Order: sequence, then C-alpha cells, then structure tokens
Amino acid sequence: MTPRTGTEDGHVPVPADPRHHVADPRARLRAAGLRVTAPRQAVLGVLGEHPHSTAEAVASAVRSRLGSVSTQAVYDVLAACVDAGLVRRIEPAGSAARYETRTGDNHHHVVCRSCGATADVDCVVGEPPCLTPSDAGGFVVDEAEVVFWGTCPSCHAARVGLAGPTTARRPVTQHESHHHEERRT
Repeated sequence: MTPRTGTEDGHVPVPADPRHHVADPRARLRAAGLRVTAPRQAVLGVLGEHPHSTAEAVASAVRSRLGSVSTQAVYDVLAACVDAGLVRRIEPAGSAARYETRTGDNHHHVVCRSCGATADVDCVVGEPPCLTPSDAGGFVVDEAEVVFWGTCPSCHAARVGLAGPTTARRPVTQHESHHHEERRT
C-alpha cells in the first residue's frame, strides 16, 4: 500500500475499495430507469469515492462539484437511488444513516465507537441473507444486516498512546472509511 499523509487528527486515509467505484454513472442511472441528471451523477461519484458517507457529507461534496444544490435535492437523489438499487442505506445504531454504492452482495459493516469510521466486512459463508433466524414470525427475510462494533486502528493507537499517525491494518476486507465530522461524544 502506498503511504499516505495523516489528517489533522492522525488518521490515515485508505485507498477506496474498487467495489464501491461507479465506472459509468450515466449508464447505471439509465439501466435503473432513472433520468440522468448532474446531481444524480455527482451523488454516485461522491459515494464511489467516499462510501459510508452521511447525506450531509454527500451534500457538501456534491456542492463542491456542482455549486448550488439543496440538501433536499441530495436526499431526493439518495432516496431514488436506494429505491432503484443503485445505493444502499445503512443505519448503525446511534449513528446517522450512511450510504454506499456497494449493493447486491452479502456484506456487513464494522463501526468504530470512537470516531464512527465504517468499513465493509464480507460475509464469511452462505447466501444472502447470511443469517437465518430460527423463527422469522411469518416474515419473509430477504436481508440480514450485521454491524460489528469496536475501535479502528487509528483510534486504538491513539488510545494506547502510540505516537504519530498509524496505517490502517486490514482486519476486515477492503475499504475503511473515516467519518470524523461525526465523532461520537
């Protein structure tokens, strides 16, 4: 992995997981039956580069690309993309909803209790949903979401007093995304 410069708080960004990359937003929007608009393309682009982002973070990044775009417009785009299966909404307990473009596979998430960093965790075995309840109470289960909670490598290093920024290790598969604008208190 190429070394990266640490951020102000000592966390080191990790290269984006290619499974979140949106190669051709226009084609994906068309294939999903959605009109191709600049805000929709921008939202998919932002989420491809910054998976596990909150709607507010997406709105800020979209504004930096397009100029004036309302927060409501971004929420509308996110809702349309979720409904079309282009974007997945995850809601870790006690945290704002987050969005990602990695959909249609069998993965879960690990969340840092200190900073809110969120990373993908591939399901180890089975077909979706990888967890089957012993009694679904008549429900037809089509998805199971597991959220693992812990401390990311950067927060752990800071907690135990290790000096300087750390390089994120990969105890889980692929992408780790730090969302320090939403630190837990």
